[in-house]
Amino acid sequence: MSIAAQAGLGTAVMDRLATLAGFSEDPNNLTRRYLSAEHKQAAGQVKAWMEEAGMTATLDAVGNVVGRYEARRPGAPALLIGSHIDTVVDAGWYDGNLGVVAAIACVGELARQGRRLPFAVEVIAFGDEEGSRFPATLTCSGAVAGRFDPNSLESRDEAGVSVGEALVDFGCDPAAAAAIGRAPGDVHGYVELHIEQGPVLEAEDLPVGVVTAINGASRLAVRVTGMAGHAGTVPMALRRDALVGAAEMIAAVEEVGRGGGDGLVATVGRIEALPGTVNVVPGEAHFTLDVRAPDDDVRRTAVAAIQSRCGDIAARRGLELSVERTHEAVATGCAPWIMDQFDAAVARHGIRLLRLPSGAGHDAMAFNGFCPIGMLFVRCAGGISHNPAESITVEDADVGTRVLLDFVERFEPDG
Repeated sequence: MSIAAQAGLGTAVMDRLATLAGFSEDPNNLTRRYLSAEHKQAAGQVKAWMEEAGMTATLDAVGNVVGRYEARRPGAPALLIGSHIDTVVDAGWYDGNLGVVAAIACVGELARQGRRLPFAVEVIAFGDEEGSRFPATLTCSGAVAGRFDPNSLESRDEAGVSVGEALVDFGCDPAAAAAIGRAPGDVHGYVELHIEQGPVLEAEDLPVGVVTAINGASRLAVRVTGMAGHAGTVPMALRRDALVGAAEMIAAVEEVGRGGGDGLVATVGRIEALPGTVNVVPGEAHFTLDVRAPDDDVRRTAVAAIQSRCGDIAARRGLELSVERTHEAVATGCAPWIMDQFDAAVARHGIRLLRLPSGAGHDAMAFNGFCPIGMLFVRCAGGISHNPAESITVEDADVGTRVLLDFVERFEPDG
């Protein structure tokens, strides 16, 4: 199909992304958390777009929106294409959302031509990839891959609402969550289009690149307990200040991250001191830890080193330390035969080929070991993401969507 025939895809995708950005808890900045009222609005809009594109669309038991474009032979195995529609707090417009909207545009183009493929295409808008409401992530994509953990229903947000309660309020049936897992024989593979969230494509002056692997990741919730006391009467030498201890631990996190090499990164993204009063020595401090690396042994060694360093600091300062692992994902390699087919689609559009790893986690990780996966990255300005300054061009949105469509049109299962 000619490029000219599809020139409007990028504009249509960007217009729909602008519409999705309007479903936000904050009227001035984009925040859309899993199972919120704004997530429900976005899910309803995505479902309508899927139906408009010729798909049969449903809301599943964990809040995913699933659209199916049937094969020539009804009931044939499917190629899954997905990403997420939840966001971080104060987010950009494109993380996750681009992949969903672009996939819908591809199916809409197939329907416009009246084309059915030898395989079905399922587009999935996952509800929870970011983990910005509940202390877990990849809950929804994991459920589709048959890895739903019933214990996750008991996870609670800051207001004390559990996942199970929120699902019921959302109109879902948490008791059916385990049943939405796909059978391996019903799925040819999973692919995802996503902004790069890094600077490599921009530095290489390329609109798209083919992903080789996704870094493994560990997330931990750390609680440091000391003794609250009067800020004016407790001598410095007698204090058991949880916040100062946490600050020293955070410095140790940075030291381990800087010294690990091999693509290791370690981040403390959130910290809270209690009771949080100006004239009280903090008796408790909480912080989060995110450790990632392309090599799982490097990541695990770093996590162990950080926990050891934090334990030593706590013991020296007379503090108690509690560490809870909230997320663990192994490094995920993309299927070589899917990478080859993405390479071919990129080459057919006259674009220089580039393969690159992903430092960020994605829903594709949930399918590791369940089915072959592949990813296509789209350039984003400055590599900025998880930030309102996140930006892509309409031209790059168009190229990414067209390359994805080309890949789908010529997709050959199992290479």
